[in-house]
Amino acid sequence: MTPSVESSHALAGRCIAVPESRELDVFAALLERRGAEVWRCPLVDICDAPDPAPVLEWLRMFNAGGCDDLLLFTGEGLRRLLSAIDRHAPDRRERFVERLGEVRIVARGPKPGRVLRELGLRPALVAEPATTAGMIAMLRDLDLRRRRIGVQLYGSDPNAPLMAFLAEAGALALPVAPYVYADAAADADVVTLVERMRQGGIDAIAFTSLQQVDRLFRVAEERKIGTALQEALAQVVVAAVGPLVVDALATRGVSVRVVPAGSYYLKPLTNALITALAR
Repeated sequence: MTPSVESSHALAGRCIAVPESRELDVFAALLERRGAEVWRCPLVDICDAPDPAPVLEWLRMFNAGGCDDLLLFTGEGLRRLLSAIDRHAPDRRERFVERLGEVRIVARGPKPGRVLRELGLRPALVAEPATTAGMIAMLRDLDLRRRRIGVQLYGSDPNAPLMAFLAEAGALALPVAPYVYADAAADADVVTLVERMRQGGIDAIAFTSLQQVDRLFRVAEERKIGTALQEALAQVVVAAVGPLVVDALATRGVSVRVVPAGSYYLKPLTNALITALAR
């Protein structure tokens, strides 16, 4: 009999590697409440932009009415913008929230909308799938000529495909990068994770971001254990939170067996893992 996804023993006897950083405790608790042993190896951390000046200048421009539209790629990005205001220019917060209510906001997927709702706001449009390609596909239906478009980037990735599209559409792109990605676990800990998977001590690994995949393979290349990593991933159940992460793994020759259907969050990912590991 297949255990219920709500069963406290549904993952009993299973060890699941979790490379998540920001919501590590949340994800680990979801798995542990269902009986799993969690191997914690946070691969990537999220930090504020090292120089707040460009972010604050962008916020000044935005508050002064410099944008007609705002493309929000992550809920984390909006939180970091609010955090930058609270730390460096709290007098600008009220005006910033006002401006968010005045511009046309296009969100990449549902996560930015969660943060907006905390402010009593909602996006005008939500791009699905929650990818750059999905965002571009939605924007193609809009007249963007001479529109001043704020773009909240994720990490330090300049998102060249989106910028090229906006330029071609006749818009002025005004990007801001409120956070960056940084290495979390030491390289030696990443090597230990790979070896543990190879030795059969881990049943599954659950990726929740592109950056985790990038870091894992970068360390493997630098330590010359690329073959060992491929062997390790072939021996475990590989889970991915959504299509972007699936694609990142697929381009590296990794077969993903677990993806939540339709809702790309930690609880659906946990439930999908239960279903796969119970078979």
